[in-house]
Amino acid sequence: MKTYIVPVDFSATSVHAAEYAALLSRQTDVKLILLLHSYYVSLYQSVLPTPDMVIITEEETEAEAEERLGQLKHLRSKLLKTVREGVEIETKVSRQPLTRSVLESLADDNIHIVIIGSNGSTDECESHVGLNAINISKLSPAPVIVVPPACCYEPVKRVVMACDFQKITDRFPLEGLQRLLQRHDAELLVVNIDRQAKHKNADPEQLAQESVLHTMLKDYHPKYYYNESDDVINGILGFAKKHGAQMVIALPHKYSFFQSLLHDSVSKGLTVRSAVPVLLLK
Repeated sequence: MKTYIVPVDFSATSVHAAEYAALLSRQTDVKLILLLHSYYVSLYQSVLPTPDMVIITEEETEAEAEERLGQLKHLRSKLLKTVREGVEIETKVSRQPLTRSVLESLADDNIHIVIIGSNGSTDECESHVGLNAINISKLSPAPVIVVPPACCYEPVKRVVMACDFQKITDRFPLEGLQRLLQRHDAELLVVNIDRQAKHKNADPEQLAQESVLHTMLKDYHPKYYYNESDDVINGILGFAKKHGAQMVIALPHKYSFFQSLLHDSVSKGLTVRSAVPVLLLK
């Protein structure tokens, strides 16, 4: 069963991501949305008193977890009015830390995609989920969609994929791309941020790599572009905005412009500054 998992901490950031997942289900063949809440109480919290000299008992912890499950079910009821008919929504409260609870759920379930909210550029945001979005994206074996806070859902009709046209003969993550494009029937724009304008005098090796990429993506009828921006991230996001894209696709680091796409600073720059969701393929 194809599943979306959405970490929820009841902040506006995480609820926004859950709402996006519900709307996205109308365009995809997802069958289940799992709303996951992590309620972790460390050993120290359970045996040492707080500054107010209060020790959290196991009974209080269980009662709090039950209350949070009730909040998840309330959110579920709201989202059921939005999802495509036939899509199920389940709720789960984990007693593990957030990242571990996500990874354990990925191991237990047939997760299609993780959809997680980003705090954007607001450092003061209180979303624990948003603060951990990059770390979860780095560790998740499944593709991750990072939803920026200012993003308003639009049907995905055009997506921008950033690729440097190198190492294309390696195993390319076509499965995740196929899942997105087949059901969406979306237009694919492939952009290479070519700061040194190498494409104007491409050597035989680069031409061969480009030929491989064209062959691999031919079923999606993509359009190819070069952008000579000095700033890779701004180049990608500016291109997406100019062409009215509803999503940006970022590839694993060995296919990307970056030494490591999921390096904290790069991921934060790409996801924080984007006005549209960023899909991190794996």
